[in-house]
Amino acid sequence: MAQVSAIPAEGLRRLSTEQLLVVFGGMEAPAMEEMDGEYAAELLRQPSLFAAISGAVSVSNPLMPWLCKAFRPVDAGTGRGYNTFRIFGRVVQRYPMQTLIAPSRFDGKPAYQLVYRAYQSLCGDIHMVDEVRRAAPGVYLGIGTWGYTERQRQVPLPFMLEGPKARYRGDVGRRRAGFVVNQELKKTAY
Repeated sequence: MAQVSAIPAEGLRRLSTEQLLVVFGGMEAPAMEEMDGEYAAELLRQPSLFAAISGAVSVSNPLMPWLCKAFRPVDAGTGRGYNTFRIFGRVVQRYPMQTLIAPSRFDGKPAYQLVYRAYQSLCGDIHMVDEVRRAAPGVYLGIGTWGYTERQRQVPLPFMLEGPKARYRGDVGRRRAGFVVNQELKKTAY
């Protein structure tokens, strides 16, 4: 697919999951050094009623709203990150991840990947992996996946990031013993 023109945040909000996957295929991965700081996070249209409800409970919950994802490059090929939530008025970082550029499970082209299994957390336990590509300057389309089987990990869960809005607050989480990144990324659908 040819590279798509820049799509602003409002444009992404209007698209269905299927349309988001199509435009995702025409976007480029951001460079490691581009993803540095906190990016406001928002769920986009989900592929099913179950995904919409579980997303609302998980990250749009008024008791624990999802505020952002944050990243920092570690070196030319890898980085770290976390998610931020407001829990009863307190801002808390959770769900750390390792970041890298790797082939997308959807089309095999480079994507900025967020691999949660690298650290001990609920998101790591469910094998969550997010893929991010640039939609427009400061606007990024993400496709999240999770699951214990390859079939489960093919369900696209779209989200959007805007920013950076603030500086990276600092690393969180404990590295998972025996973690091998290729075990989380090796199978693709393309």
